[in-house]
Order: sequence, then C-alpha cells, then structure tokens
Amino acid sequence: MAVIVERGGNPYRDNVQGKANEPITVLGLLRQAEEAPDISGLSYSLGEIYDRLEANAPRVAIVGGSPDHPAHILDRPTALRAAARIWDLGGVPFYFSVPVLCDGTAQSNIGMSYSLQSRNAISELVVNQMEAHSYHGAFVLSGCDKTPLAIVAGLALLDRTRQARGDAAVFATFCPAHVLRGGTLPPDLRFDFTDVAEKAQSAGHPELATDLRDTMAYILQCTTNEAYRGVLTRARHLGLIDAAMHKDFERRLAINTCHPDGGICAFNGTGNSSRNVVTALGLTHPAVELLTAPPRAKQVSRAVDDLFAMVNATGYSVSSIMVANFANAVRVHSATGGSTNLMMHMVAAMIYGGYDVNVWTVDAIRRNPPVPDIFDYSLTQGRDIFALARQVQAGNLRGIETVFFELLSLGIPMDSDAPTVTAGTWRQRLSDRRGLSASTVTENPIVLSKPRRSFSGVDVLESNLFESAVVKISGMTSEQLDHFDDKVCVTLFFENEEMANTGLLDIHLLERLKVHPALTKKTLLGIAAHNGAEAALASLRVLDREMLFDLMAGIFAPHGAAGNRAFAGDVVSEGVPLLRVAVVISGQGPRAFGMPEMFTPMQHINANQALRSLAVLVSDGRFSGVTYGAAIGHVTPEAFEGGGIGLLDTGDLLHLRLSERRLDLLDPTAFEDGRLVSWDVRLDQNRVGLATQRRRTIEERRRQIAATNRMDAVTDASRGVVPLVVAEEAQQPYADGYFRD
Repeated sequence: MAVIVERGGNPYRDNVQGKANEPITVLGLLRQAEEAPDISGLSYSLGEIYDRLEANAPRVAIVGGSPDHPAHILDRPTALRAAARIWDLGGVPFYFSVPVLCDGTAQSNIGMSYSLQSRNAISELVVNQMEAHSYHGAFVLSGCDKTPLAIVAGLALLDRTRQARGDAAVFATFCPAHVLRGGTLPPDLRFDFTDVAEKAQSAGHPELATDLRDTMAYILQCTTNEAYRGVLTRARHLGLIDAAMHKDFERRLAINTCHPDGGICAFNGTGNSSRNVVTALGLTHPAVELLTAPPRAKQVSRAVDDLFAMVNATGYSVSSIMVANFANAVRVHSATGGSTNLMMHMVAAMIYGGYDVNVWTVDAIRRNPPVPDIFDYSLTQGRDIFALARQVQAGNLRGIETVFFELLSLGIPMDSDAPTVTAGTWRQRLSDRRGLSASTVTENPIVLSKPRRSFSGVDVLESNLFESAVVKISGMTSEQLDHFDDKVCVTLFFENEEMANTGLLDIHLLERLKVHPALTKKTLLGIAAHNGAEAALASLRVLDREMLFDLMAGIFAPHGAAGNRAFAGDVVSEGVPLLRVAVVISGQGPRAFGMPEMFTPMQHINANQALRSLAVLVSDGRFSGVTYGAAIGHVTPEAFEGGGIGLLDTGDLLHLRLSERRLDLLDPTAFEDGRLVSWDVRLDQNRVGLATQRRRTIEERRRQIAATNRMDAVTDASRGVVPLVVAEEAQQPYADGYFRD
C-alpha cells in the first residue's frame, strides 16, 4: 500500500460497524468509475477496501455540489475520475455533496436572505460529514458564490481542531468548475430591441434609447438580463412596449443566456473572485484552475497525485497553506478587481482557522504597498473570464501564476515561499517561465504587465454614522471616482430593497425628490457651490427652486430652458450634473434580513443614464461580485443593531470623500449657513420615534425568514459574519505584521 496516515488514531480499526457500512459506498463509487469512458484497469474488492480502512490508508472525501446549481451540472464525471485515481494511489475514495445556493437564482427574492447564511451552514456541514465518517482529506469540486470559501473555512476549522487533539492534519485540494460560456443576443432579438430604442428616441426619451443600446453591448449572462429588466420596465411604463412584449423579450433572453454544460459564470463576480482567491491561497492545483470544459482524467490525476504527496506533511495542511498565503490572496483579489463579498469571505476563512483578523487587516495588506490594477476585464469587448480561460488552455497564460509573477515584477511583496497544493512553493512553480508573463498575450490581453492604474481593490470607509463600510474602487472608472469624490449628496432613503427597487424604476423618481421639503433653495445652492458651481452662483440664484433642481440634476437639455441659457458655459451645460444623490437602503444587514445582495437596485441605477450620473448607493446589505459603480455596502453597525444608517431620512446631507475614505452626515443648519460641518448628533436620541418605527418594521420583516436560518448569533460584516462561537476561539494574532493604520 503506497501511503498510510501516520499521526493520530484510526476509528475504523476499532469500529466494526464502519467497516461494514462504508466499504459498500466505496464499492458503488468505484463501480461507477469503472463505467466511465476514460477510466480503465481498476481492480478492487470489498476485502481490499476493508483492509485499507483497517490499515489507515488515506480516506479522501470527494466533495461535490448540488446539480441544481449550473456550476455543478457535470460534477459526476470529475468525481469518478478523482475516485479512480485515489484508489490507484492506495487511498479510499468517498463522495458526498453539499447544497449550493445560486445567487443568480436567489436574486431579488427571499432566497437572497438565505444566501450568506448558507456559507456558514456549508462550513458546518463539511465539518460534520468529515468528522462523522472520519475522512482524512478532501478533493473539492468547488463552484460559485460563497461555497468555495465556505469549504475552505470548514476544512481549516477541522484541521486546527484535529491537530489540537492530536489527530492527523487535514489535507485538501480544490478543483473549480470550468467557466460557463456567455450567451449571444440573437439577431431577431437585437432587431426588436433596436426598434424599441428607435421608438424611445422618436418619443422624446433619448436616455432610455441610450440605456437599451448600452445594454445590448454586453454578452448575455444572468446579470445582464437584470439590466434588460430594468430598462424594459421603464419602456413599458412609458407605453413603448406592452406587458406581453416585455414577457416575450424576457423569455427569448433567458433561453439564449447560459450554455447547457454549465460552469461558473463568465463575469468577474463572486464565483470567479472565489476561484482566484482559493487559488491564491495555494489550495487550487494549476492543472485544473481555469478550464473551458470539465477536467480530463490526466488533469484530475495530476491534482490527486500531488494531494497524496501532502498526506503526512503537516506544513501542507489546509490551515497551514491558507494562513501562509493570506496576504498573497488579498493582493491577488485586489489586483484582479475582485468581489466585495470576498472582504467577508476571506476574513471568515481566517477566523474559522483560528486567526483574529477583520476587514482592517485586509485593508492594511492591500494598501501597504498599494496594489495596482493589472486586470483589464470587460463584458463588452471580448475580455470575460471565458476568454481568459481560453488563453490559459492555449498555453499563452498561466492564470493566477501569471498574476502572482506580474505582481512580483511590479515590486509587490508576494510570498514566493508559501506552500501550495502542488506539494511545493510558489517559487518552485514560477521557476518554469513558459507562458508565465502576461506579455505573451498580445491579442485582447486581460492580465497586464503594465498596470492600468496604480491602485485597485476594495476600500474600507469610516464615518460619523458607521464604523466601517466597503466600496469596490476597482469597479469604478477614474472618472467616476473623481465625479463622486468630495461631493455633498442628498439622501434618498429606503427602508428595504423591495421599496428601493420600486422607487428606482419609478419614472417620476426625481420629480418626487425635487419637492421634498428638506431641499430648500438655500440648501440646493449650497450643494451647487460645493459640488462645482461656486463661480456661477449669481446665475443660479435667479432660478426658482424647481428649475434649480432640474438644472442641477441635468434634467434639462443644455440649451432647452432659460435657466440653462443663464448658466451657459458652466459645467451643467457640458452635461455634468451638480446634484448627487445617496440612495440609502437600510435594514438589509445580517441580523435584519440575512444580508442579501443589493445587485438589483444597483443595476437599476447603472442601467439608467440619468441616475447613473447622480447616484451612489449605500447599504448595510452586500453587493454581487459583478456590481460596478458607486456602491458602498457592508455598513457596520447595521440598522438592526442601532446603526446610524437606519436612522437617516430623505433630505439628509452626506459628504462623500472617496479619496479620504470617508462618508459623513452633515449638520444641516451649519450647511445652510455656508459651513461644511460633520453633524455631532446621536440620531437614536434625536429621532426616537423614527428609530422605534423602523425597528418594529425590521423585526416584522425578518419573520419572512425561517427561524432556523436567521443570522442571530454572528459577528458583523467587518468580522466576516461568522458564528460567535467560532469567532470566540479565533485568538491567534495574524503573524504577517499588518495592522490597521
């Protein structure tokens, strides 16, 4: 027998029931593997399975997902290939799967309130199954969203638990699902959408025509369908299409979106961000990292062979590899413009591994030194993750190894001596320079040798309203960053996402805001002065309040009104509005409502030309990995915990300073007097009645979630939203030497 697990006990040596029950599960798995077309020569029997269990041969669980998730449709062939190789090497293969929630399917319905909670549940399920059946290690078929880091977290917790009690360390390797090819807009549907755009143009709605044409430039993914939904809903409200046409368009979009072989969606969302981070944590084998189809037997065998080289090597256990590569993963996540969700998931995995980290730990690593933007990803120009996978499979690029190499070349302190699941270090992996440099890709490059910008990633913000929040600056162009930096914003408050989605699709939204009593002419003039029109105040003062609002919001055409003519030559006449609106969606935090993604309301903003130039979204919820634009989330403390975000109201003034990483509530009286002063007020005492009413609303609304799945005893978003019992044991300081500024 090739390998025996040397450390700790062997439950199967003394457990006669286990040696009766489990061999038949192994036998069934090997029988299925033998029927696979590219597997042959397997020799096995119940007696040999018994003998291996008795001798403490490596018991390896192949961990799959549920086939009702697109990333796991083709798990079974990969699992069978892994099982055959594990057996060939002298191990004992087992298979179990975990439920995997698809964030696209759960989007904008109650399912989103179960999404983040499922991450903690999956960690618990993995630990439970590994312990109950005494598996030594795992070959993980990882997919989308939060599941990959959930499994990392569970295995890391199990690893430290077992080592603390004197058992063998846990070893594992990850095999991500291949990349799902995006769909293409059919010619007949493109023709029909062009017709709708032309009707909108002729009817005096050029902004809607532009929004529809912009959306048509994207490859089809479930996320782009959400953008279409928002644009088409507006078209229906304007009478340009009817309800039947709208439904027909949605059907034709849906059936042309996803490739039937499944995989991880081709946008750079949480699924691909998780793939990148798990790889940068050293836990994904390069043979299976970025594929355009399920792995072949040879690719699986390479990963399993190296897995067996780590069986008795404690330095290559799951938690050892994860902790050694944590800073590497943070920097790769930043350089590739990864999802804001990973700001929680990376922290959570480390806490499960016993380390006392938080979002500020991640922030300090990313900013010392600043990580450059070397990822030129685009859904409109043929540079999606499927295109990246094709470059890797052609041998022109090496995925995260290339990102690692380019960051090293740019002077970023990547740890080349950290261990990985190749049973070697990054330094050993990078010693082979073939296809390593990003410069080898000359046509439509995605990973770059020369950075697009000197910074990237996710910023952590502070405030007089909250302790922490995050904003994905890699999802904002430099022009957008400048456009919203050092601007005074008018709050447009929504108590929850349902209200926000309705409000943001209201074609009269800005007209309703215009007449809000808090927006006095004096306040509007103050906003205009601060946001860039101080030199034109004399012209602005002659306007009445409503015309002033319209002008500041860019509602009028450049020369379509007397107000614009009076303001000729200023920035408004050049199409840059002076108004900024902070769309605040409260009551979405982990304890309030499971911390759902605010993808849909942000997509309604991004797909609306008028709102896109005005609005920043602020929430104690989170955002989809594919979200782009001015989206601030993960606000702590959340509204349910008495956080200030839940006590704001429409008309409040917020000062957004992205360059200084701050968002502050302004004193309205001082502002009317021409002074920009943070409001030093206890909103919970100042707005007692409002606080009581909103708390009651949140408590009532959270009953929509089944009691078993409410996230009550968890940390806040800055500490990963992990169970308190797990966080209480995370007392090991992170040894990399980084801490908050």
